[in-house]
Amino acid sequence: MAMLASSPFFFFPAAPVRPFTRSKITRPPAASHFRTHATSSSDSPSTARRVIGTTAPSITPDAFTSYDHEKEEDDEVTALLLDYQNLLAPPRPIPTSTPTLLRTVEGAVPADFPSGTYYLVGPGLNSDDRGTTVHPFDAHGYLRAFAVDGGSGEVTYSGRYVETEAWKEEYNNEKEGGEVRFTHRGVLSVLKGGNVTKVMKNVANTTVVKWGTRLLCLWEGGLPHVVEQGTLDTIGLFDVDDQMDDPDFPVRSRFDLAPADLFGHLLGRFMKLFAIGIFRGMSKRVLAHYKIDEGRKRMVLAATNTADMFLPRTTFTFYEYDTSFKLLNKRKFCIPEALMIHDWALTDTHYVIFGNRFKLHVPDALRAFSGSSPFLSAFHVDKSRPTSPMYVLPRFSDDAGHRDWRRPIEAPRQLWSVHVANAFEERDEAGNVEIQMQTTACSYDWYNPVKFPGYDWASGRLHPAYMNAGDEFEEKDLIHLFRVTVEMNEKKDSGHCSIEPLSTQWNRSGELPTINPRFSGTRNKYMYFCTSSGYRSSLPHFPFDSISKIDVEKGSVAIWCAEHRRYVGEAFFIPRGDEEDDGYLLLVEYAVAMQMRYLVVLDAKLIGKPEALVAKLEIPKHLFFPWGFHGFWAPTD
Repeated sequence: MAMLASSPFFFFPAAPVRPFTRSKITRPPAASHFRTHATSSSDSPSTARRVIGTTAPSITPDAFTSYDHEKEEDDEVTALLLDYQNLLAPPRPIPTSTPTLLRTVEGAVPADFPSGTYYLVGPGLNSDDRGTTVHPFDAHGYLRAFAVDGGSGEVTYSGRYVETEAWKEEYNNEKEGGEVRFTHRGVLSVLKGGNVTKVMKNVANTTVVKWGTRLLCLWEGGLPHVVEQGTLDTIGLFDVDDQMDDPDFPVRSRFDLAPADLFGHLLGRFMKLFAIGIFRGMSKRVLAHYKIDEGRKRMVLAATNTADMFLPRTTFTFYEYDTSFKLLNKRKFCIPEALMIHDWALTDTHYVIFGNRFKLHVPDALRAFSGSSPFLSAFHVDKSRPTSPMYVLPRFSDDAGHRDWRRPIEAPRQLWSVHVANAFEERDEAGNVEIQMQTTACSYDWYNPVKFPGYDWASGRLHPAYMNAGDEFEEKDLIHLFRVTVEMNEKKDSGHCSIEPLSTQWNRSGELPTINPRFSGTRNKYMYFCTSSGYRSSLPHFPFDSISKIDVEKGSVAIWCAEHRRYVGEAFFIPRGDEEDDGYLLLVEYAVAMQMRYLVVLDAKLIGKPEALVAKLEIPKHLFFPWGFHGFWAPTD
């Protein structure tokens, strides 16, 4: 959710996880809401499907397609607690750069499936050989590669740790079998007996993208890492500011501190030195989420200044590269308020920031800097205003009309933005602009990365109560799908923003949204996301066990659900034809009770029908790995 909310830079105070209770958790659908699809004689017992209804009157029973769920004893809390641990923090994955052929256990990779590689990155190592654990988001990144031969239908798998500088320091390869000893506490963990000054631990565990000839693994708090595509060897850091052929490349800054603000200027310089000292020379951090401009064939990265974490301002720098990694556009914006951003939006002529406001809390900061609490516990969400700021920043023109982009267009709800599925802009004949963004967001009150995903930093244990609302919250506080619309007149001197649910027919939590990448930046009809069927009363919202397809025009939802006690990660869309939903979804299914993982191929057109499952391939048991965050499909050149 890591997210999904896969970022270590959602700033909230830390607090111990409450004991797991079920008093406020939604019960599963009643037995009367279940009915069975007829299956053909060729269907094996393992593929018999059951359609699950829901108590929401606006969703018909046909919305859900699922495997058989009959074993009530598996819904016991003890079994599900074990599932939770094995999904998010299993034993250490075994790296292998030698491709392993996967066995097909159901269906077959279709003949029209393209050749390419599905890359998936996520945390892979959150405990060392001394028994010390860290927050899952502070775990070293583990890159998985599924290479598909479209001609033969064969799929091979390989996986390696991203060998960052922190990994090299903490992994002793001179000892037989290797030895791991944590020396960095990370931003979400407390490392007993460690060096409290080693905070920033670039683990490269959040997103992966292949652009041109380079494969990059990104993390929220540092520079991307370049990885060799075949061997998965780590080559080194990708410094965004070293990619300019011309040292005098124009950097357009739309806002600088006024000369009269001498105190603010000096404070900024001091905090920059302070931040660089703490974060070991890192003055800039690249956000984990990139954007692809399909029309212009550009990859866009966004970065913020490290020192701004301690100042009432946020400096965003955007970098646009062509497929040969020539820097075509670089723009810098300094916004006069403290914002924390994990994901953002790109349209034809704008960068769009859905602002998450935060503030430094001095008493908690003293505890955090001393190492007695996680570093991010020093930062609190800023609830002083009931709105959410929308910053619409010009990509190309220095002329933003009469509107001062430093003044946000205030959205009428207070929401913490998590992931953006798509954004696009449309202009009418009069020149008025409408920008629409499809995003996931949650309550300011609920979201807390120090607790996410149920991690208690004091004990080092994982528990599902927080992710399933527990005692303190309701389902509406969790992450949901929203449509954000910004309207600006032709002069751009004013703007209006509205927020509404993406569907009035769907009111359950959902995360990790994705679309057909060919429709990125244009009006789309379909979106796919992870959700839970709600069948397990002890884990009604997370981990996810379903992939949903939503028609954003009609609001209707169809769902494919995994087998019982199996969970799913983010799905990636691979186009097949010209129609928007004509393609395949690639994802990993986690059969944690058996310590097995499967690569799953779904037909995007058939989500909600028994025939949606196209193929399932088994990853050998000894090569299991934790739940992954974000993936990328790279077609063979």
